[in-house]
Amino acid sequence: MSTPSPAAKVRSPLLPIFLIVLVDILGMTLIWPLLPFYSERLGATPWQVGLLVATYAFFQLVSGPILGSLSDRTGRKPMLIVSQMGTFVGFLILARADALWLVFLSRAIDGATAGNLSIAQAYISDVTEPKNRAKAFGVIGIAFGIGFLLGPAISGVLSQYGYHVPVYAAAGLSLLSILTTYKILPSHDQMVRYAPQPEETASAGDDTTPAAAGGRRLGLLSWGKYVSYFRAPELGPLLVEFFLFCLFFSVFVGGFALFAERRFTYQGEPFGPKHVGYVYAFSGFLGIFLQGGLVGKLVARFGERPMIRAGFASSAIGYGILGWAYRIPHLLSSSVFAATGSSILRPTLTSMITQKVSRSEQGVVLGLTQSLNCIASIVGPLMGGILIEHGYLSLWAWMPALIALGALGIASHRAANAAPTEIKGRV
Repeated sequence: MSTPSPAAKVRSPLLPIFLIVLVDILGMTLIWPLLPFYSERLGATPWQVGLLVATYAFFQLVSGPILGSLSDRTGRKPMLIVSQMGTFVGFLILARADALWLVFLSRAIDGATAGNLSIAQAYISDVTEPKNRAKAFGVIGIAFGIGFLLGPAISGVLSQYGYHVPVYAAAGLSLLSILTTYKILPSHDQMVRYAPQPEETASAGDDTTPAAAGGRRLGLLSWGKYVSYFRAPELGPLLVEFFLFCLFFSVFVGGFALFAERRFTYQGEPFGPKHVGYVYAFSGFLGIFLQGGLVGKLVARFGERPMIRAGFASSAIGYGILGWAYRIPHLLSSSVFAATGSSILRPTLTSMITQKVSRSEQGVVLGLTQSLNCIASIVGPLMGGILIEHGYLSLWAWMPALIALGALGIASHRAANAAPTEIKGRV
């Protein structure tokens, strides 16, 4: 009997990556609807809740390039495990926190080791051809959708038994993620053998070592190199649009729980973790429906640029409605538009960004997008927290709507100046 080739033994790592990201997102979304209320119980003001979200993002911003560089050198799998272990420790501290400073400590530890998503993105970029990359990134989008559906709903149910219970559940999921990564994710060498060799292979001068497959990360202070990407005619506007998407999304996620607590009631009671969790779950359901194939079909039919404009327009409408919403039906209609916009924008923008650079630079731009997301997650929740603390609830909701409109203007200007020979997106 002939022995199968090494490549034949290696299954696609997309399923393990999907499971890993799903479990991580479940743990994260268990915390999202709960953390503001958890912190308020320990004496936090809305601005301090925003600072708490920003603390996580700040430490992630500092450590992200380091973790990314290490993943290039040592492989994705080991650094995924390190990142997941930090999340596990952070959740354990959070579950036992009896003072606000311990909550900040837990988020700092989690942020300092947070690299799961960016490493997973680099992994996908390593093993997929450019023409299939949008579909592959859609795997992460589906994991986000399922996580948003199940995680907040589970958090809402468990929070009735004590705010610490969902946190322990998140810690358990984090431990499961570590075991999943260790057991079923292909090793670094297997990943390299599986990785397809695209037609536009790197030039002779490029680094073709396994670690270079996803590209090399830049340091946090490598501003000159980062600026060069923003100056690229096609890539620069996409990076700006991605940042604006992250900014309005972070404003929403960082402040929605506090906004809903002050704006909406159900059966005479203000919204709490359960109600906020169910709203997130509703958005997650929409995300699964949209990213389970519909977005890909729409992009294939209409092209990536029109769909990006549609995503920003839908987001602007959703957050605009939220500013006027005082009843639950209005809140749900707002969620439909906002979730539709996010479901379109995240995979489509990420796919277009990676298509604008060579294979050897994909890790750099993915690291750059992660840094942009961190900066947005620092600025957005702080601005939103200040508005909510001073009672400007409608203005808080309209701020992401205005940001989305600004991004729509940039995308429309870019489309108007694009070459007429551009073809539709490949999804």
